[in-house]
Amino acid sequence: MDISTPDICDQFPEEVRVLEPMFANFGGIARFSGEAVTVKCFEDNSKVKELAATDGRGKVLVVDGGGSPRRALMGDMIAANAADNGWAGAVIYGFVRDVDELAETQIGIQALGSFPIKTDKRGLGDVNVPVTFAGTTIIPGNFVYADDNGIVICDRDVLSVS
Repeated sequence: MDISTPDICDQFPEEVRVLEPMFANFGGIARFSGEAVTVKCFEDNSKVKELAATDGRGKVLVVDGGGSPRRALMGDMIAANAADNGWAGAVIYGFVRDVDELAETQIGIQALGSFPIKTDKRGLGDVNVPVTFAGTTIIPGNFVYADDNGIVICDRDVLSVS
């Protein structure tokens, strides 16, 4: 993504939804974009781990963790696996851990904060369902644009030539 989120908002004001400003950048790539693949889970990152192991080229993992501050939904191993599988990034309505390692991993990661405790693995969670947090609903297939200015959601890839 060669364009900033403020520029996307300026160029496509009728098409953008902006997540409320509560996220911080933890990944090694500050600016990222892609098609949303959603996960709804609570204090269990089993589905996040499963998706990180799949082909993520052109995609952003959008995780609705309910904003829980009690468990980290992504750490260094899951982030490295996602980067190895081509994921552009992750937007996590929840917390991460291993922040020094995440900063060195070639993937974009926006999350609420950091917390050192991992999740229990119970196999729970829903994939590719609409998720609502930070003032908007994100539907699988929406496009996510993220940088240090904020996170923008669009129904289509506004940056593609169509």
